[in-house]
Amino acid sequence: MREWPFRLRPPQIMVLGFGLVIATGTLLLSLPVASQTGHPVAVIDALFTATSATAVTGLNTVDTQTTYSLFGELVILALIQTGGLGFMTLSTLVALLIGKRITLRERLVMQEAMNQLTVEGVVRLSKYVLVFTLLAEGLGAVILSMRFSRQMPLGQAIYFGIFHSVSAFCNAGFDLFSKSLVDYRGDWVVNLVITGLIITGGIGFSVVADIYTKRSWQRLSLHSKIVIRTTLWLILAGTLIILALEYTNAKSLAPLPLSEKVLAAYFQAVTPRTAGFNTLSIADLRPVTLLFIIILMFIGASPGSTGGGIKTSTFAAIAAAVWTIIRGNVDIEVFGRRLPRDTVLKALAIAAVSMLLVVTVTGILLITEGAELETVLFEVTSAFGTVGLSMGLTPRLTVIGKLLISATMFTGRVGPLTLAFAIAQRLGRQGVKHYPEERIIVG
Repeated sequence: MREWPFRLRPPQIMVLGFGLVIATGTLLLSLPVASQTGHPVAVIDALFTATSATAVTGLNTVDTQTTYSLFGELVILALIQTGGLGFMTLSTLVALLIGKRITLRERLVMQEAMNQLTVEGVVRLSKYVLVFTLLAEGLGAVILSMRFSRQMPLGQAIYFGIFHSVSAFCNAGFDLFSKSLVDYRGDWVVNLVITGLIITGGIGFSVVADIYTKRSWQRLSLHSKIVIRTTLWLILAGTLIILALEYTNAKSLAPLPLSEKVLAAYFQAVTPRTAGFNTLSIADLRPVTLLFIIILMFIGASPGSTGGGIKTSTFAAIAAAVWTIIRGNVDIEVFGRRLPRDTVLKALAIAAVSMLLVVTVTGILLITEGAELETVLFEVTSAFGTVGLSMGLTPRLTVIGKLLISATMFTGRVGPLTLAFAIAQRLGRQGVKHYPEERIIVG
């Protein structure tokens, strides 16, 4: 039999796979049974919700708790889990359970989906992903259920515990409270469990596997060291900066006792790393704080994780390159290792294209939505970074705005990965000719 001439490449399979998941979610959320009123949710809102859940973002045009029935909430939860782990990881695990052999082509797609450098060990990593996910989400669900049981019936507390544990670990930011976690602003148990799940879900599965197998800082890979160090610095700096900027703001931290101030600043420093929960009213934060949160959202989580953004390692590579140029050095050195030139070029390309996307979508929404620049830029960056924090614009979006934000969330979930793969292929080709070199003046 003649072979079909068109063969999909791994990035194309990823895009189509996520698209199929979103289409299925849209169909299910459009059913009358998914609505609390029994009347179907508008298709555009079902599409937006399905995209937000699959892209593990958390932005919503409608309130999840008051709009969707239990069936609808379970569909959203399934989309979050699928989007967080990746449909390819779940497909691989199902194939392993039924005894199916994983082909080389499927391993290549897994390599792309999990953002790994080689195909070696991707199947083993997928098993680590499943076990670690079940353990982390299970432990989080148990603790949250016990905490919520003080305020609601046990059955509801267990359901809320599972939902918010999965949502936090997958960095989705979906919640079943009308005001996110504002009412738990001073609750150390809820804050530490949610942020712990966000950090472990956003640090990257390969880093978690590396920590588990090496169990020594000296033996960790360079990638793991960069991700861990960058993550810790962003959380620490974020906590201190938000605390300083909002300390005297009467609408946020000023009325709170010192311990609650610190806890709220810490929580709000972690959640822009693509999670989307909030214990402070985002719209009441100072403009300079919002600008800082936009930067955190743009950086996002780490490669091969449940989060989005340009990724911590991309940010670290660019920062290392800039520091190298300032110092007048030639080699870009980190932890006693030299970063390859193509890695830095890919990092710069990812950051530049991502910034171009955010600026372009922001410009279009300024025309279609009639909102202020600060509000629109915040919303678009939140969508690109698959964060879910909002200044209140999302529920008021026009149809064009909903479609653009949906496309931005989708791109934020799969774009940087496919872009990196395409650039790696291009850089890997050896040109047949080289043009004469000539310098230009920059700066």
